[in-house]
Amino acid sequence: MKKILAIGIWLSSAVFFTQCKSELKGDADNGGLMLPNGFEALVVVDSLGSARHLAVNDNGDIYVKLRASYPDGSNVAMRDEDGDGKADVIKKFGLYTDEMGYGTAMRIYNGYLYFSSTGDVFRVKLRPGELLPDTAMELIVHDDYMHDPHGAQHTAKPVTFDDKGRMYVPYGAPSDVCQQFDRIPESPGQNPCPELEEHGGIWTFDPNKTNQTIKDGKRYATGIRSAVAMTWNPNDKTLYIVQHGRDDLHRTWPALYSRWQSTLLPSEEFLKVDEGADCGWPYYYYDQMQGKLLLNPEYGGDGKKEGNAAKYDQPLIGFPGHFAPNDILFYTGNQFPERYKNGAFIAFHGSTIRAPYSQGGYFVAFVPFKEGKPSGPWEVFADGFSGMDTIVNTSDADARPMGLAQGPDGSIYVSESRRGKIWRIIYKGDKAKFGDADLAAMAKRKTTSAHIKDPDEVKDNLQKGVVSGGEQLYQTYCGACHLQNGKGDESRFPPLDSSEYVMGDKDRLIGILLNGLHEPITVKGKEWNSVMPSHGFLTDEQLSLVLSYVRKNFGHNASEVSVAEVTAKRSKPAVAK
Repeated sequence: MKKILAIGIWLSSAVFFTQCKSELKGDADNGGLMLPNGFEALVVVDSLGSARHLAVNDNGDIYVKLRASYPDGSNVAMRDEDGDGKADVIKKFGLYTDEMGYGTAMRIYNGYLYFSSTGDVFRVKLRPGELLPDTAMELIVHDDYMHDPHGAQHTAKPVTFDDKGRMYVPYGAPSDVCQQFDRIPESPGQNPCPELEEHGGIWTFDPNKTNQTIKDGKRYATGIRSAVAMTWNPNDKTLYIVQHGRDDLHRTWPALYSRWQSTLLPSEEFLKVDEGADCGWPYYYYDQMQGKLLLNPEYGGDGKKEGNAAKYDQPLIGFPGHFAPNDILFYTGNQFPERYKNGAFIAFHGSTIRAPYSQGGYFVAFVPFKEGKPSGPWEVFADGFSGMDTIVNTSDADARPMGLAQGPDGSIYVSESRRGKIWRIIYKGDKAKFGDADLAAMAKRKTTSAHIKDPDEVKDNLQKGVVSGGEQLYQTYCGACHLQNGKGDESRFPPLDSSEYVMGDKDRLIGILLNGLHEPITVKGKEWNSVMPSHGFLTDEQLSLVLSYVRKNFGHNASEVSVAEVTAKRSKPAVAK
C-alpha cells in the first residue's frame, strides 16, 4: 500500500511539472527582458522591497532575502498555488537586525534555509508541506564587524555548501587595496597586508554548529577582495567565485591610468578556487585587455609590470571592470537547450563608478562549460533590466539583477535589488533546433549596447571634455559614490541633493571632506553607515571649487565656500560630526 501511495505521489508530481512546462507562458513583453530565441520570461512578483539572493525549494516555493531589516520580517516566502507562475501567497518571516543592510545569503541545504545579515549567518528548519519555516532561528556564524579595527567594507555574507558537509563563507577585504591610508591617492600599500589574517578570503564552517566565529572556521583560500557571487559546482565538485575588482584606478593614480582605463579596469575575475588558493589581492589585479595579472600601483606597478604574478591563481575569464557580479549559478536542469547544461549564469548588479562613460553591467551573462572549464566566450543571456541602454547614474536604472536560483522544473529565477522584482525564465522552443542563429540578437547586444560593450574612448565619453572646475572635481572624486546627479546609489552612499549636510553649516561640510566620515549619519531621515575617506589631499582651492559646486547644484542655491574658509578649517582640523 505504501509503495502504491509513493508511486501515486511521484506520478502526480511528474504530471504537475510536465503541465507547468507545457502550459506555462511568459508575459506578453517577457517582463521587459530580452532573451535568446525560444526563451520567455514572466514576472513572478513585483515590489517586494530591495531583494538580494533567493532560493527555490523542491516544491517550487520561493524564498527571498531582503536587504534591510523590517519589523514584520526581513525574508519573504512565496507560493504559486494555481500554476500560472505568479506568486499567490506572499509572507514575510525572520526577525533580526542588519545595521548595514548587506545581508545577502538565501540558500537551501539539507532541509534548512540558510540566510545572512551583514555579519551573521542564520538557519531555520523547513517544514514539509509548509510555506513558512520553523520560527526558531539558529545563529550559525557571527562576525563582529562593527568592532573590527580594520573596518567594515565588503562584509556581505553569501554562503554555499559542498558535498563533504562544509559551508563556505567569504570574509571580504575591509579596504580597497590595503593602502596605508585607504582610498587616498598614491598612498602606498601595506606589504605584507595585515588584513589578510582574517579577511580577504573564504573560510569553511560546520553548517550544523551554532555560534561559530572566524576562529572556529578554517581558511580555505586567500587573496580575494570581495566575493558576493559564489557557488559550489556539483559537476566537478569545485568552488567557483566571480569577485569584485578594486575601485577607481584613475582617482587614486591619475598619472598612471586614464578615466577610460579606469572604466574598464580592473577585471571582475571568474575564478575556480581550490583549497589553498591565493588569488593575488591586494598585490595584483587582472587586466582582461592584456590577459594578465599585473602588479597594483600601490606595490610598485605601472599598468605593465607583472612582478611575481605567475605564482598566483589565474582567472578563467576576466569580465570588464565594475560590472559587479553578485550571484553565480551552474545550470543542472534539463528544460533549457543542451548548450546550457553545466554552464554558468552570472548576475551583474551594475556599476557606479564608470563615469564619464555609461555605467556597465545590469544583465545576466552565460559562460558555456565543458570538462570543468569555459568552452567559449561569455554571452549576454538576459538584458533589459535597466530599462535603458546608456546609464548615466546608477539610480536611473529600473532594475539591477542580483540573485539567481534554479527551480525544480529547470526554470531560472532572477531577483533584482531596486524594487524587489522576481522573474522566471523558461524555454518554450525546440531544444533540438537551438543554435547560433537563436543567439545572434544577444551577441549583437554584447558589442553594441552602451552598458555592456567596451566604450570607445572618445566617441562614448558622455562629458566630452566640456566640464571644468568644481564640476570636474566632483565627477572625479565624488560622483563614483554620490553619482553624477547627486542622488547617491540608494543603498550605500547618501544623496547630496537637498541634503541637510550640504545646505547646513559650511564648517561642518568642509570638515567632512578634510577628515572623512567614520560613523553613521542620518540624511533626509535615513541612516547611512558607509565610511567616507578624507579628501584632504585636495588643495584648499580645489576643495573650495567642489564644495561650491555641490552647494550650487542638485536643487541647491546656497552660498559658495571660499578658499579662506577651507584654509581656516584645515588649520585646526577636527573629526567631523
